[in-house]
Amino acid sequence: MKKLIYAALALLIGAGALTGCGQPGVPAAGSGKLSVVATIFPPYDFARAIAGDAADIAMLLPPASESHSFEPTPRDIIRIQDCDVFIYVGGESDEWVNGVLESMDTSKMRIITLMDCVEIVEEDVVEGMQDEEEEEPEEPGGAEEPEYDEHVWTSPRNAKLIVEKISDTLIEADMSNAETYARNTAAYLGKLDELDGKFRAVADAAARKTIVFGDRFPFRYFADAYGLTYFAAFPGCSTETEASAATVKFLIDKVNNEKIPVVYHIELGNEKMANTISEFTGAKVLLLHACHNITKEDFEAGKTYIDIMTSNVDALEEGLR
Repeated sequence: MKKLIYAALALLIGAGALTGCGQPGVPAAGSGKLSVVATIFPPYDFARAIAGDAADIAMLLPPASESHSFEPTPRDIIRIQDCDVFIYVGGESDEWVNGVLESMDTSKMRIITLMDCVEIVEEDVVEGMQDEEEEEPEEPGGAEEPEYDEHVWTSPRNAKLIVEKISDTLIEADMSNAETYARNTAAYLGKLDELDGKFRAVADAAARKTIVFGDRFPFRYFADAYGLTYFAAFPGCSTETEASAATVKFLIDKVNNEKIPVVYHIELGNEKMANTISEFTGAKVLLLHACHNITKEDFEAGKTYIDIMTSNVDALEEGLR
């Protein structure tokens, strides 16, 4: 049904029934620059760092929106249809993208899928973690396909691979600005190397290697990169927000038994669980920002992936003392 809706909208777009974008931050049509649309903040921020003023970069999902339940509007579909380069994550939360792309002519569009840029891993349900699949009956027909972690950008090393792919694509699409893209990419890769070095230094000097989240855990790639063990209420792409009493008790016991100084939460999440764990353990509550979502205020202030992840360095160091 959704594919039929997207196809109908695409026909309207092709016929010119829907025109213009009319949204803040959306480049005006006919600027003559390469047009790049990214679904969420990390690839949007990578693309604008690479392009500078040489291309028009737009973020499809508004700041602070929930990507796991996003439904595109006709205006969103127009923006995708009209762009030269489209960047999306590619996991289960992006299933809507497939319907949109199948409804339109993409022969002149370059498409980047973040999960194709790196080596992906399955979402891990660790000890004590509440797995919502346990509560759902298995569908007939054999084993379910594995669910892969979508948050590939949380590792700066993965971010480098993604940036290189975006850079190569922009250069192919716009050779007239190839030198600008290459120069900006080299500078940005240097910043990612510096960021990676800071995280590695913290992890190497740490008194402990365990982090605890009273929240979802979208940091699988990050934890793997720096040799960290983790415990959390839910996997990274879970839609749950209220943990069971058993899950909360497990996390409280883990913090108390191992004298863990910090319990983390993610951006724009429900901090109630982290605060409850803190109340029963004395652990400090800190934000570890996954860069998946960004507030409207931070977006308008020009906050970047580098800014946010650099703040995470101090937060991680405090939790590993």
